[in-house]
Amino acid sequence: MAAIQEKQAGLSGNQLKLLAMAAMTCDHVGVQLLPQAQILRIIGRLAMPIYAYMIAEGCRHTRNRRGYLKRIAALAALCQAVYYAALGSLYQGILVSFTMSICLIFALEQARRGFGPRMLALAAAAGTGFVCLGLPRLLAGTDFAVDYGVWGVLLPVAVYFGRSKGERLGLTALDLVLLGLTYGGNQWFALASLPLLWLYNGSRGKYPIGKLFYWYYPAHLALIAGISLALGTLG
Repeated sequence: MAAIQEKQAGLSGNQLKLLAMAAMTCDHVGVQLLPQAQILRIIGRLAMPIYAYMIAEGCRHTRNRRGYLKRIAALAALCQAVYYAALGSLYQGILVSFTMSICLIFALEQARRGFGPRMLALAAAAGTGFVCLGLPRLLAGTDFAVDYGVWGVLLPVAVYFGRSKGERLGLTALDLVLLGLTYGGNQWFALASLPLLWLYNGSRGKYPIGKLFYWYYPAHLALIAGISLALGTLG
């Protein structure tokens, strides 16, 4: 009985995802609709570390790695299409970063287990470096950039290969400090996600809500972009 109670203590993956979803919405509203409300951007800093941690958990527990990668990549492509159609922007959102994270995780895992050539892992690392560091320079006349850059891509990778909860949280903290040093400003508030992640109890939660996120992410981006365009037209 005590073991059951211990397992249920803390926050489930579902609860953390819902918290991240709310924080993400605040952040996007702050970017597009209320840029003067800095509190929304501060709250929004909680979203990425939580989602990154859950991406690593998804990679660790999924039974269909190829299907998991396809779902995230397809959602990333859909969101980028919406973003470009609405705003004409080449900025690559967080799901593009996480797609590269998953590719790196699976390539490194294959190489570690000896199931594939190490060249695959090297190619994945080189590709990540090129997209995050090379392409922004080649497309210097545009707004092309990858959300959170290299550190955003590496955070789920670091969490995935952490051997214990303490090590995963330590690697998360280190990555967030590097993000803060790189970008400064509100990015330091991402460290506030660490107590929430410490409460993670390792369970998925009672109800599967994966599809909710898959639908919500592009829908809320489209809605916010539509409101932004409407306000711009009225203005």
